Amino acid sequence: QVQLVESGGGLVQPGGSLRLSCAASGIIFSINSMGWYRQAPGKQRELVAIVTKGGSTDYADSVKGRFTISRDNAKNTVSLQMNSLKTDDTAVYYCNVIYMSMPLGRANAVWGQGTQVTVSS
Repeated sequence: QVQLVESGGGLVQPGGSLRLSCAASGIIFSINSMGWYRQAPGKQRELVAIVTKGGSTDYADSVKGRFTISRDNAKNTVSLQMNSLKTDDTAVYYCNVIYMSMPLGRANAVWGQGTQVTVSS
């Protein structure tokens, strides 16, 4: 079993910054990708940012230039630095990790519990 613990959400004014963190624990042989998704009320969950084991990153067009994803492979953590926040960024943010528990094993996906980010004046 692998669990994710997220932290860092909250209320911020437009133009402000927040940093989300996610830590994975459990039986982990290797982690492939780590990412952040978000879901606003009445909308589908969407990818915000993702980072591969090798460090390659990808971002939703709406957050490029404002958000930065980073990971610490030694600590199995991933962070999302969010700057210049807009009201449209308001959503529940979920951490997602694709991992293997053993060599040559199948890949598994696990989600965090979600953390609320509210951007409002």
